[in-house]
Amino acid sequence: MEATQNYYERPPFLKTLTWFDGLFALLLVGGSVYAFSLYADYMDAYEKGILGLTAASFIALGWLWKPMRPFLLVVAGLSLFGVTQYHGELVRAEQAFFLKYLFSSQSAIMWMSALFVIATAGYWLGMALRSDFANRVSAALIWSAAGMGVIGLMVRWYESYLISPDVGHIPLSNLYEVFILFSIITALLYLYYEERYNNRQMGAFVLPVISAAVGFILWYTFDREAHHIQPLVPALQSYWMKLHVPANFVGYGAFALAAMIGVAYLLSGKGWLAGRLPAPDILDDVMYKAIAIGFAFFTIATILGAMWAAEAWGGYWSWDPKETWALIVWLNYAAWLHIRLVKGLRGPMLAWWAVIGLLVTAFAFIGVNMFLSGLHSYGTL
Repeated sequence: MEATQNYYERPPFLKTLTWFDGLFALLLVGGSVYAFSLYADYMDAYEKGILGLTAASFIALGWLWKPMRPFLLVVAGLSLFGVTQYHGELVRAEQAFFLKYLFSSQSAIMWMSALFVIATAGYWLGMALRSDFANRVSAALIWSAAGMGVIGLMVRWYESYLISPDVGHIPLSNLYEVFILFSIITALLYLYYEERYNNRQMGAFVLPVISAAVGFILWYTFDREAHHIQPLVPALQSYWMKLHVPANFVGYGAFALAAMIGVAYLLSGKGWLAGRLPAPDILDDVMYKAIAIGFAFFTIATILGAMWAAEAWGGYWSWDPKETWALIVWLNYAAWLHIRLVKGLRGPMLAWWAVIGLLVTAFAFIGVNMFLSGLHSYGTL
C-alpha cells in the first residue's frame, strides 16, 4: 500500500519543474524549428500542425515523467548521428561501421529485439532470486531496447526517402512497423508504472507480451522478408496516419499491459509466486489506470479513424470488419470501466475480463487482417 500512497502524495506539478526542464523544452523547440526550416516546403498545413503538436506533447511528457527527458534527447541525438552516416547513399547501411552494426534501421531493430528478450529473462531471474539488482539491470535493458526501437524507426523513415522521395513515408504503414511501435509503447508504459509505483516485480509478467511481439517481428522479417520498405498504398498517403496510428497503439499497448497485470493479479499469492509479486491492490490500480489510458487513446484513435475514412472513402463509418472490431474493443473496455467505476466491482472478475479483453484486442489488431477482408486489407500477413 505504501507505493500507492506515495503515488498520490507527489508535490504540485509546477514545483517539480527545474532548469533542466526548461533546457529540455528549448532543445525540443529548437529542433522543431530547425526541422520546420528544412522541410516546411514539403509539408502541408496539417503536417506543420502535427509537428508543433508533437513537440508540445513530448515537452509535456518529459515534464510529467522525468526519465523521458534524457531518453528523448539521447534517442534524438543517436538518430541524427545514424542519419548523417548515410551521406545520402542507402548502400552505406552495409558499409559504414556504425550503420552496419548499430544504427541502420534493421540493425537497431535487431538490437531492440535481443534486448527485450534478455530483459524478459532478467525479470524472471530477478523474481526467482528475489534480486533487485537483476530487476534494475532488466529495467535498464528495456530503456535501451525502447531507445534502439525508436532509433530504428527514425532511421527507417530517412531510409525510405533515400529509396525515392515518392516512397518516403513515416514508418507506421504495415504490420512489421506497427509491431515495432507496439513493443516500444508497451515497454515505455510499463517503465512509467514501474517508476510511479517503485515496483519492478511486475516486469516478469509484462515483458513476455513484448517478447511475443518481438517473435512476430523476427518471423515476419526472416520468413516473410517483410522488413523491406515498400511504397504506401493510396489509402495510407495521408497526414491522418501520423495521428491515428500512434494513438491506436497507445491504446493497444495499454490494453496489453493491463492484461498481463491481470494475469499477475490472478496468480499473486499462489504457490511459488507467493510474496514475489506486488500487493493485489497495487496490481488492481495499475490494471485500472492502464485500461483508462488505453481507452482514452483508443477513443481518440477511433474518432480520428472515422475522420480519415470520411476523407479517403467518403463516409465516416462503413461497418468494415476492422471498424466493426474496433467498436467491439471500445465497447468491451467501456463496459469494463463502467463496471469498475459505477458498480465498484474489484477482484478476479475484472482481472479475467482484462485478460480476455486482450484476446479480443489481438483479433481486432491482427486477426481481422488474417481472416477477414475489407477496406483495411493493406495490413495482411
